[in-house]
Amino acid sequence: MHPAHFTAENPSTAPVEPDSVVGGRPSSPTRSTDNAPRTYDVIIAGCGPTGAMLAAELRLHDVRVLVVEKETEPPSAVRIVGLHIRSLELMAMRGLLERILPHGRRRPASAYFAAIPKPAPTGLDPRYAYLLGIPQPVIERLLEVHAVELGAQVRRGRAVAAVEQDGDWVTVELADGERLRSRFLVGCDGGRSTVRKLLGVGFPGEPARTESLMGEMAVGVPPEEIAVRVAEIRETHQRFWLRPAGVGVYSVLVPAAGVSDRAEPPTLDDFKRQLRAVAGTDFGVHSPRWLSRFGDAMRLADSYRVGRVLLAGDAAHIHPPIGGQGLNLGVQDAVNLGWKLAAQVRGWAPEALLDTYQAERRPVAEDVLDNTRAQAQLLSTEPGAQAVRRLLIELMDFDEVNLHLLQKITAIGIRYDFGDGPDLLGRRLPDIDVKHGHLYGLLHRGRGLLLDRTERLTVGGWSDRVDHLADSTAALDAPGVLLRPDGHVAWIGDDQRDLDHHLTRWFGRPVH
Repeated sequence: MHPAHFTAENPSTAPVEPDSVVGGRPSSPTRSTDNAPRTYDVIIAGCGPTGAMLAAELRLHDVRVLVVEKETEPPSAVRIVGLHIRSLELMAMRGLLERILPHGRRRPASAYFAAIPKPAPTGLDPRYAYLLGIPQPVIERLLEVHAVELGAQVRRGRAVAAVEQDGDWVTVELADGERLRSRFLVGCDGGRSTVRKLLGVGFPGEPARTESLMGEMAVGVPPEEIAVRVAEIRETHQRFWLRPAGVGVYSVLVPAAGVSDRAEPPTLDDFKRQLRAVAGTDFGVHSPRWLSRFGDAMRLADSYRVGRVLLAGDAAHIHPPIGGQGLNLGVQDAVNLGWKLAAQVRGWAPEALLDTYQAERRPVAEDVLDNTRAQAQLLSTEPGAQAVRRLLIELMDFDEVNLHLLQKITAIGIRYDFGDGPDLLGRRLPDIDVKHGHLYGLLHRGRGLLLDRTERLTVGGWSDRVDHLADSTAALDAPGVLLRPDGHVAWIGDDQRDLDHHLTRWFGRPVH
């Protein structure tokens, strides 16, 4: 492979703050000489939820990880984001859910698709059948702390300026001139990703055509008056709400007057003007906590990988927050990628395992963009869109339709293409009862798992990367299943030879 070199046109010249302090088990860099760049297994650009989750997943496998974040401080805007069912399950798999729950507020698993008010369909696991609303700075901090506790290094005030790669290494130059080397680089640096731009990866899609203002602020009228007026407006305007967000504080969403530069935050006067235009009153809003704007641009990276450089999260896909899928999609990218990249670094990855990251996750992002487009149409005030919305409201009275749409939004309906087999193959396995507890409690270490109801199968020479639970009482309608570290079913059966074949397919050659 010929070396490839990429340089940022306008690298940041902002003053550099000291590196953040890291604890836990350190993933120490190596240096061959005093003048050689520091060397890591993986460098991650961006310490948002995707980057922090990926760093933690890699550290579960003792991969030396450095996270570089261009911002000197974590985000301060107290924006509320939602963790959907699948993300809650992943947090439970890693032993994080109990740490996160006290910081969030549970809402019923309903009204996800285009804000259509329907109750949750039957058959959901009550342990995860809710939306957890949580301030974005809080979830980012919790995931970063988790990564640091596992030994990841985080350096803030460090912007990527250039990237060079060859067949064995990636060299990353930071904006202050420091050069680092790693086996792999992952861009988790957001929708305006520097890493993606340096790679020259296309980011086709649709530019923003509409824009909304969103923020949290105090109001100057009684709650009863707000509730009545909001109910009237939302009969035709779904892109509008005032919702309680604390004592005397409301979350406000209102259509903007047009499309502007998202880098320019809106003002309180912008909110007042648009509230008067839509509702006939500005509700006496004052004392904002935070103000932001978002558009309906949708884009998807042409490729998630160029050599030893990969993309994840918003660096690979962007879409408006309808349905609240963005953060969830990025965290799920990280869990899918983490163990595969670790396998590559540790030397046991089967051929093409790393390529399954794009093969599996890019179609998921395509589907999210499609269902977001559909939801956007259903939120339109146009008569045709409103007629389709009324029809869908009727159809969602059928439990199968309601469940199908909820599965799309929450990602519990994903089935990766692992070839022919039972419907469970390629799907995530729910948190079933096993002896001494629940399934997800066995996945904290990020390893594969053989769940064996026959009690005669074995993981043999894969025991260094796959755990084995022989349990004839497990609540599973199959003799045995092989789970990947992300909880998806990679094999179903009771034949040892067939199992060995699939262990090799996903976990490489056995250790003899």
